[in-house]
Amino acid sequence: MKNKPLHKDTVVIHEGYDDKQHHGSLAVPLYQTSTYSFENAVQGEKRFSGEEAGNIYSRLGNPTVQVLEDRIAALENGAGALAFGSGMAAVSSVLVHLTKSGDHILCSRGIYGCTFGLLGLMEDKYQITHSLISMTTEEEIERSIKPETVCIYVETPINPTMELVDLQAVVNVAKRHGLKVVVDNTFTSPYLQNPIDIGADFVLHSATKYINGHGDVIAGLLVGKDAEEIQTLRMTVQKDYGAIMSPFDAWLLIRGLKTLPVRMEKHTSNAEKLLTYLKSQKLVESIYYPFDEGNPQFEIAKRQMRAGGGLISFTVKGGKESAQLFMDKLSLIKIAVSLGDAETLIQHPSTMTHSGVPVEDREQMGITDSLLRLSVGLEYADDLIDDLESAFAALEQHSTTHS
Repeated sequence: MKNKPLHKDTVVIHEGYDDKQHHGSLAVPLYQTSTYSFENAVQGEKRFSGEEAGNIYSRLGNPTVQVLEDRIAALENGAGALAFGSGMAAVSSVLVHLTKSGDHILCSRGIYGCTFGLLGLMEDKYQITHSLISMTTEEEIERSIKPETVCIYVETPINPTMELVDLQAVVNVAKRHGLKVVVDNTFTSPYLQNPIDIGADFVLHSATKYINGHGDVIAGLLVGKDAEEIQTLRMTVQKDYGAIMSPFDAWLLIRGLKTLPVRMEKHTSNAEKLLTYLKSQKLVESIYYPFDEGNPQFEIAKRQMRAGGGLISFTVKGGKESAQLFMDKLSLIKIAVSLGDAETLIQHPSTMTHSGVPVEDREQMGITDSLLRLSVGLEYADDLIDDLESAFAALEQHSTTHS
């Protein structure tokens, strides 16, 4: 059995932890400590110099956090991982690591609103420029590369339009030009997609979402395919910026991660049922879901994802007014801007998560005022459909009254 790789269902429960080294504790202990004592002065010197492995200070490493890092690295088939205090800390740290003043980042045209804001900040303050492109073909990606381009940053599925980027095409071009590839894998979790297997250099997650799954942690994770580079990032950017994860948050994530496989299967099955329902609604204009057979990118989805996941975006007739009225008429489904929780959540990207993105850029990303993003939770699917049905009935009545 030792020579046979463990399935992901087993990795999420066992990887990186030996209870025999922790007094037989079945649960990973919470090492809520800021510093560690040394046996003698020479040991302290050796640990600081790197001659001897061991704990020094929890900003540089913590046993509870280490279990989480080992586990997520195994799930993403990477060589090492770093845990951060937020998803944006992971995004900013890897981009700081890869760039210097005057460099250029090539990005998928749809990205998280705060990532968009970070890129603008890097351009304004440090002259690190970026381009947003659709990445539909290798030729388009190739044409967009500049002499100063150092990395390609991708979200797929893209937040919130659920557009897909062909990761194999991105990796092919990146290899020809010696560029690093960074993939935000938040929307799928490592259970449904593993970009490092395709050739990406770094994969990151807002661990707040599916990794945790319970809506009670803010955290980020970064996985790399090169262990030495991850260690370099740990001892430079992360150490000096201080963008670390607390031991308690790591402990909560370890607990949440154990149920990732069963949660993702339920999120997906519920989303598929809601997809079928939404297709029957005359007030719905468009629906965006990776594993919808009517999706023109369905073949890409099947190549790089194991299932469609729990996120559906759709547009309603009537623009912003109708979209907001629809949300207000929901009762079971909550208006909130996160995703991956046990609860089903809905949000209006153009006035919420992406409100800081200029209108012209939003429109290019496909984020219209009629677009809604639905994070399908773990409730009984028919109850969710009943809630949607009530909101659509109210919207229909409003449309009839004001027509």
